[in-house]
Amino acid sequence: MDRKTGVENKSQAKVRVSRNTSDTHRDISHFTEGEEALETRSPVCAEVPVTGPLRTAEFMSAASRGQLDVIDKYLADGGDPNVHDELKRTALHRASLEGHTAVVQRLLDEGADINSKDGLGSRAIHWACRGGSLGVVKALKSRGADLNISDKLNSTPLHVATRTGHAAVVEYLLSSGAKIDSRDREGDTALHDAVHLNRYKIVKLLLIAGADTQIRNHEGVTAVQQVKQWQSDIMETLQRLEMLKEVELLQPQNGTREK
Repeated sequence: MDRKTGVENKSQAKVRVSRNTSDTHRDISHFTEGEEALETRSPVCAEVPVTGPLRTAEFMSAASRGQLDVIDKYLADGGDPNVHDELKRTALHRASLEGHTAVVQRLLDEGADINSKDGLGSRAIHWACRGGSLGVVKALKSRGADLNISDKLNSTPLHVATRTGHAAVVEYLLSSGAKIDSRDREGDTALHDAVHLNRYKIVKLLLIAGADTQIRNHEGVTAVQQVKQWQSDIMETLQRLEMLKEVELLQPQNGTREK
């Protein structure tokens, strides 16, 4: 027999992946998600010569992508730094979200309004906290950004940084005088949000900084009670899973019946 043929005729191991995960299993995995949100950043594009008049759309895109040369060209041509899109988001909002500190500083130097509000009342500081760039947050604060300003949902920058899981930004806001117990439209404090979203590190930061654990939201629930509710939900989910397993064991197996 040909040795090559013999080798080829050897049995190969097969890996099978079970895909019958139930909705209950997904519920459990949801509760155990990691606490830190992943930060994505648009890469700063290499500078290329820019000629001819720039349209507003190109200016706005350049702010998102960190193209400082395009920003400079637009402004040198007399462009309005406070122009906005259909959602009332300005170039400053976009650059703040994407973490482009140099663009943020240039826009502010050229007259961009640091307090400009988008359609939901968010300022640049809200967008910076959402994006998680500590450098941009610091730059905005140094230029007079209000760390306790609220949007239309009564969310402060601290609320936003907490929800998006940016612990370093939360720590900086707290050290810079942000009001720790501000309440949003639902009556929730940052601590409520941190507990609800399982942001363990941020919960610890807030507690060390003196967050009030007894504040009740509009549902009459404190952050501590949210923890107990979360534990109760976990227990209920586990019990439901066990019941499903028992039902599966009791069901007759598919196959041929004896005649």
